[in-house]
Amino acid sequence: MGGVERVALSFGLSIAVVPLIGLALNFTPWGIRLEPILISLAVFIIAASGVAYYRREKLVPEERFRVSFNIKVPSWQGQSMPDKVLSVVLVMAIAGAIGTLGYVIATPRVAEKFTEFYILGPEGKLEHYPEELKVGEEGRVMVRIVNHEQERTSYRIEVWIDGEKTKLRIEGEDRDEIIVELESEEEWREEVGFVPQKAGEGQKVEFVLYKEGEPYFEEPPYIWIDVEEA
Repeated sequence: MGGVERVALSFGLSIAVVPLIGLALNFTPWGIRLEPILISLAVFIIAASGVAYYRREKLVPEERFRVSFNIKVPSWQGQSMPDKVLSVVLVMAIAGAIGTLGYVIATPRVAEKFTEFYILGPEGKLEHYPEELKVGEEGRVMVRIVNHEQERTSYRIEVWIDGEKTKLRIEGEDRDEIIVELESEEEWREEVGFVPQKAGEGQKVEFVLYKEGEPYFEEPPYIWIDVEEA
């Protein structure tokens, strides 16, 4: 192959190989992050270069490809129609790749903004939630918030039982609500208690999260409890 064909092949292989490496990383513990991608690409390039060097050394010197620096502008009139079409397509592909790269650099994609909010069992798992309590008996859950809003954010947590706001207990202190201020990517995790005040089966305990004063969910997370008389 000549120089033009080799350049075209290198662009095509780059477009094909990089997504495949990313797909493979997606199924590893490292995931698709900057450091694993850089390391994987560097390892692939070094390995491929080693194979290329080994294959080149096996060729006789006359058959080895060499880059010539004798610049000569080809004559457009002297080229055949397939060569003209190939040249135009190659120039358009390179220009498109450069333009796309410039656009991505000039307008970086803004990461998605959201908040993680979990109601977990006392052990910090999705199990062993309080289900049966007595009036005045405390039920406890683990509440976890992770701020992915890309800015400092204020949160407020309230607990409602069957549509009535109830006091919650944190660090042995009764409160009407919990106020949490989190920086971007900061996490808050705390064990929170609640005390039902009346007996009844199938009581709905809702954990309402407010972000900057507004309810974050249309339907907040909840659990069901049965409450007996003390």
